[in-house]
Amino acid sequence: MRSASTRRFNRELIAFDVLRLHAQDLTGRPLAERLIALEQLFREHALAAPWSLCPTTTDPEQAAAWLADFPAVGIEGLVFKPLAGRYVPGGRGWSKYKARQTTEAIVGAVTGSLRAPATALLGRYDASGRFRYTGRTTTLPTAVRRSLSDQLRAADAGHPWTGRTFSAGWGSREHLSVLLVVPEMVAEVAVDVAKDAAGRWRHPTRLTRIRTDMGPDDVPPFGAAA
Repeated sequence: MRSASTRRFNRELIAFDVLRLHAQDLTGRPLAERLIALEQLFREHALAAPWSLCPTTTDPEQAAAWLADFPAVGIEGLVFKPLAGRYVPGGRGWSKYKARQTTEAIVGAVTGSLRAPATALLGRYDASGRFRYTGRTTTLPTAVRRSLSDQLRAADAGHPWTGRTFSAGWGSREHLSVLLVVPEMVAEVAVDVAKDAAGRWRHPTRLTRIRTDMGPDDVPPFGAAA
């Protein structure tokens, strides 16, 4: 079973399962039956905006088409669920496939040390020439770490991010300990399409390599689709 992975946009509410209906517990029913009940609920009550029904399919070609088309409107990927699966409170009987693409960003800071960077903080220039923070990488692969350590240069007090703090994680009040570097190194990163309200990548990116053939002026601007 394949269903489109969705999230809440403003006041739009997208339903993808029903666990209780007319005082009847449906959690012990297979997903296939729960989806039929959900579709019937929408028909009977003629539910409309802000409610919508999450699209689902068992057709691999349709799922492939969604993967090709949906990232353009900000949907992250597909969720795969077994049709015979029962709902397990606190459990996770499904998997998620995120649509990823590669793009470039500029290394503006690192965690760890200059000789042994652990993660990189990335930025891009906006239309006004301001260097904007756009996301953080996962733990750097060994080969990338070595490549970075050979080229990183500590920044002076004129760095655009001087005095700024960075959160250690989503919703965390803990601040990262970072080292600002001269924003001159271009990194190729694998990203998904999810961005927060500020236009930053919501999930950590994967730094795949350093683009020695590119300079900061070659990087897409802040706010670009990828």
